[in-house]
Amino acid sequence: MSAQLHVVFDGNCGFCTRAVGWVRVIDRHGRIELHASQCPDILERFGLTREQVHSAVWAVRDETTGGAHAVAVVLDTALGTRLVERVYRLPLVGWTLEAAYRWVAAHRYMFPGVTPWCEAHPGQCGSPGRA
Repeated sequence: MSAQLHVVFDGNCGFCTRAVGWVRVIDRHGRIELHASQCPDILERFGLTREQVHSAVWAVRDETTGGAHAVAVVLDTALGTRLVERVYRLPLVGWTLEAAYRWVAAHRYMFPGVTPWCEAHPGQCGSPGRA
C-alpha cells in the first residue's frame, strides 16, 4: 500500500524523532511515510527549502502544509478521521496552535527525546551538518 501522506521532519532532533515514533504507533494502517529532512534528495522531492524544514514539520499530500496545521493533518491521516483539522480550523484555534507550535519548534532541542533519527540511521541521512 502506498502512503497517503508524506511527513518531512528534522532527523537531527530527538524530540522530533520521538514525535514521529508516536505517529508510527497510531498509524496502524500504514497511511504515512516518514522522511528525515537530512536524507538525500528529500528537499528536492517535496519542493521544500532548508529554511522551511529547519523551522517546521511538513505534511505533503495534494498540498504541502507545515507547522501545527501539518500536525493536524498527520493526526487525522494516522487516525483515519477529519476531526483534528476541523478543530484546527475553528476561529482562533489554528492561530493559537501555530503560535504554540512556533515556540515549541524554536525550543525543540531542549525537550526530552530519543536518539535522533539520523544518529540511529546514519546510512539514510546525508553528511553531518546537512539540513
